[in-house]
Amino acid sequence: MVDEEPVGAELAEGLSRAARAVWAKHDRDSDGWLPLWRHMADSGAVAGLLWDEWVPAQVWRILSDALPGGEADARCLVVWSAMTHDIGKATPAFACQVELLADGMRAEGLDMPLQKRFPDRKLAPHGLAGLVLLQEWMAERYGWRKSSALQFAIVAGGHHGVPPTALDIKQVVDRPQLLRTRECAVLWREVQWEFLDRCADLCRLRERFPAWQTVKLPQQAQVLLTGLVIVADWIASNPDLFPYFPDAQSVSDQERVRAAWHGLNLPAPWQAAHPAGDVAELFFSRFTLPTDARIRPVQRCAVEIARSMARPGLLVIEAPMGEGKTEAALAVAEVFAHQSGAGGCFVALPTMATGNAMFPRLLTWLGRVFSGQEGRHSVHLAHSKAALNEAYADLIRAGRRSVRGVDTDGGREVWSPGSDDRAASAELIAHQWLRGRKKAMLASFGVGTIDQLLFMGLKSRHLALRHLALAGKVVVIDEAHAYDSYMNSYLDRVLSWLGAYGVPVVVLSATLPARRRRELAEAYAGTAGFAEIEAADDYPLLTAVERDRPPVIEAVEGSGRTTDVHLEPLADDLPTLGDRLAKELAEGGCALVIRNTVDRVLETAAYLRERFEHVTVAHARFLDLDRLAKDALLLELFGPPDKSHNRPASAHIVVASQVAEQSLDVDFDLLVSDLCPIDLLLQRIGRLHRHQRGKGQADRPVRLRTARCLVTGADWAAVPVEPVPGSKRVYRLHALLRSAAVLEPFLTGTAPKRNVVWLPDDISSLVQCAYSDQQVGPQAWQEAMVRARAAHELHQATQREKADAFQISYVGRPGRALVGWVEAGVGDADDTRRGRAQVRDTQESLEVLVVQRRRDGTLTTVPWLSRGRGGVELPTDSVPEPRVARIVAACALRLPHHFSVPETMDRAIEQLEADCVPAWQSKESHWLAGELILTLDENCRTQLAGYALHYSHEDGLKVTDAS
Repeated sequence: MVDEEPVGAELAEGLSRAARAVWAKHDRDSDGWLPLWRHMADSGAVAGLLWDEWVPAQVWRILSDALPGGEADARCLVVWSAMTHDIGKATPAFACQVELLADGMRAEGLDMPLQKRFPDRKLAPHGLAGLVLLQEWMAERYGWRKSSALQFAIVAGGHHGVPPTALDIKQVVDRPQLLRTRECAVLWREVQWEFLDRCADLCRLRERFPAWQTVKLPQQAQVLLTGLVIVADWIASNPDLFPYFPDAQSVSDQERVRAAWHGLNLPAPWQAAHPAGDVAELFFSRFTLPTDARIRPVQRCAVEIARSMARPGLLVIEAPMGEGKTEAALAVAEVFAHQSGAGGCFVALPTMATGNAMFPRLLTWLGRVFSGQEGRHSVHLAHSKAALNEAYADLIRAGRRSVRGVDTDGGREVWSPGSDDRAASAELIAHQWLRGRKKAMLASFGVGTIDQLLFMGLKSRHLALRHLALAGKVVVIDEAHAYDSYMNSYLDRVLSWLGAYGVPVVVLSATLPARRRRELAEAYAGTAGFAEIEAADDYPLLTAVERDRPPVIEAVEGSGRTTDVHLEPLADDLPTLGDRLAKELAEGGCALVIRNTVDRVLETAAYLRERFEHVTVAHARFLDLDRLAKDALLLELFGPPDKSHNRPASAHIVVASQVAEQSLDVDFDLLVSDLCPIDLLLQRIGRLHRHQRGKGQADRPVRLRTARCLVTGADWAAVPVEPVPGSKRVYRLHALLRSAAVLEPFLTGTAPKRNVVWLPDDISSLVQCAYSDQQVGPQAWQEAMVRARAAHELHQATQREKADAFQISYVGRPGRALVGWVEAGVGDADDTRRGRAQVRDTQESLEVLVVQRRRDGTLTTVPWLSRGRGGVELPTDSVPEPRVARIVAACALRLPHHFSVPETMDRAIEQLEADCVPAWQSKESHWLAGELILTLDENCRTQLAGYALHYSHEDGLKVTDAS
């Protein structure tokens, strides 16, 4: 095993003058530099510290199990891989890039061409050159077969984010002058072997290599090893932590590494304690529950199954809305983390809104998990608007008040537990070094959009970092029914890797089709044949899957909460809707009208405002700050009884798009919904009579004490039913017809219970029927439904083919090197418009930041923003101060589908770029550089690419044809 003390002096001791002249890092501004031996020693020392203090047990077990010497071998391999990853810098192809340093090497006999006379050198980037050198050295020094050596050398080849292809390797092998100039090839070779021999000696590899030659290193281990080397390299390459020569020459190796590690101050991984004792005690200690509350059967059973599993695997929890699935998942995560050695937890949700709602809940849970404990734990909110989330922003602001006086990369940001968690002494921190673009997922705990998880299956640069981040966690996937076949294709690929890593996964859904349940289980287990999982028809239902074991399927008793929902069809015309609402709301009450498109939302709201005093609009076409304010208002008016203190006494109507399906815990007396897929309709019904108010339903108006859902958005007289065009564009005809078909007996009153749906009893049967292959609906509908199914299946096949183009392969056989792992990939895949478009089957859309121009030409923020953010004057000849720039960034707006047509998008971008503020494009403008600015006039109007745009605080963005 490698000595835990820094190895810089030992590595440098006895090196030839030529080897000591080889350089690795250079700063053009200061002319500071770092010799290769110094960077190798730094990287190895950091890798050892990462292994000892930062890597979760769940990760090091994968590497340890792959090697004959277990953990000792794994640590040895990690440190050696980090030390040797830059050996490719000891080549003329790399060294010629800085003439002054190259001259120093030439003076020691290491001759090389001038950079401008070395055109082929770009064929051998130093990572690829290092791979070839390691293969050669292992073969010639120790008799390795090159194919066996490749599975270890691939780490050096991929440490810059993209493992090389077979063609890349061949091009270097065929051009030996890239690695050693002909005139002094012997000296180059001696220096290269000198470095590698010295590293092997320090890592005591000579005694381990014979046993390693027969190892078939699993691809999972290769990926994680690459990720660890990338992290070690990035830390060791930070000049604030590891200063360059000449300053660094006066510091001892031990002082250098100790100061850097102290300054970095990385939080240790979570080491979950065994949550022993009664399940109810666990829930009362972790969550806010009334003193007389009783935990739900599904919660108790989920924890008991998790405890009984031989090793953590996949647990699918299917239970009704409001049954406490999230709390069950977090409790299970704690059990799984203790059993598996997971160092954290990541919760994936469908949208930013659901992620924002979940983040404070995660913080509160963590505050209680760590109550009375010392230590620090890193937390991250993982989506593109995270910095605008108030809970996360508070965490960042608190951290800035407590940052150590070290340096910006070594600082930390601290969240102080709230009033419910006063006993907590542990710190939840948003560590600055872990808030980088590609490092954020390495934080121990995170909440984010599902995209962040799906990116794990996307061929992209530095993919190994995302695998390293997730391979050490428990993963919770919420609202699993909410993803289409394109996204599910990515999710299945990701689950196959998570299963191979042994990552515990908890999947939550209220309305999961049985076929999809089986697909999730088979993807995770890496095998087919789970017919019994699809055949299970109980509800609520728990399904547990461990690799190489039969699945456990357990029906769970319901909590006893029931709601009888009366379904009725409603003609799709506004006067009919207005008349019915007037009748139902005559004595007051709160109604929710959900439309499938924003255009229908706006049209409906405009009509209803002519007849009703209180009509509120909610959809995705608002500025980010307005959307947050709108969500807060809806929760204040219609949220749970303990949070909504201003529920309207008079009639109030909310007209919303799908944003009301998942992201808001709201409760209405009456629901009107456009026809949509059955699982989504049931989610919408979950907002109807969601909470008990007063004694039973006594505080609801008499007419509304019966839960009623009016289904509209279709011509019910047509054969078959004809959904409105906008709904077909969003959901496609097949899903809508299947939904209408299973609802038809209830809507016509021919069902055994006439028009009453019992919740939760009917949830599973409706969903399974709609998503099965059995014939449903009147006979007269069948010909049209067959055509719709054929179109649907063709569309799904097209989606799968499209998704497969940029997905990584399934886990390969052990010993197969990761050569070409992300070949033909997408480059960087961040949470950007382009990145999300890769893992979601959506049209690319434009996002703009909205400002207003007054009559006098002055630019300002829009006037209605609260807390002093409205009407702030914006400079046009300089970068706005950070506070003001952040306000502008929080006024982001995603333009609708009108601007997704390529020709229209191009025209819009051209117009927006022409209207940009040049001063805001400075690299100093963190919030605004590179953003498109949409400028409204004093009446909040503008024209863009042939469309007239009007924005209002009440209704959001309206788009009409300018002609």
